Amino acid sequence: MKTSLVLTLIGRDRPGLVSALAARASAAGANWMESRLAQLAGQFAGVVRLEVEEGDAARLEAALRGLEAEGLRLAIEHAAAAGAAGARRMVRLGLVGHDRPGIVRDISAVLARHGVSIEELETACESAPMSSEPLFRADALLDVPASVSLEAVRGDLEALANELMVDLSLDERG
Repeated sequence: MKTSLVLTLIGRDRPGLVSALAARASAAGANWMESRLAQLAGQFAGVVRLEVEEGDAARLEAALRGLEAEGLRLAIEHAAAAGAAGARRMVRLGLVGHDRPGIVRDISAVLARHGVSIEELETACESAPMSSEPLFRADALLDVPASVSLEAVRGDLEALANELMVDLSLDERG
């Protein structure tokens, strides 16, 4: 039977980090299932899910711990089996507006009140094309339970978007 290990990692960015991680995973018989990796302010950070035979999980974990001697900090969790979540739908949220503290806090609070889970979130601050003022962008994939009114979520998010003075889109994926 297979099991998943979910890793979070961070360390000073340098060439070869992904290669070192992949080599250790492969040597232990693991399959690289999914990941989100990025260089942020000179640090390499990421989340990786590896799948391996249960009998090889301890060997994989030991091999991965060897990367800590190379300056990579790791947290390793054994993934729980996914339970039946009921009918759900995936919705894409897009947001753009002038940057200010609290945008992610405010948006995520509305989503949490409705029981909406954030499956993916990507944010960036960049210069606006004409004014060069800081512009905040967010793109999220939301997991909305079938029992939750998408119109109620949309209404609360649009009210908040007006208050924050940001443009917001919410589109159900087909």
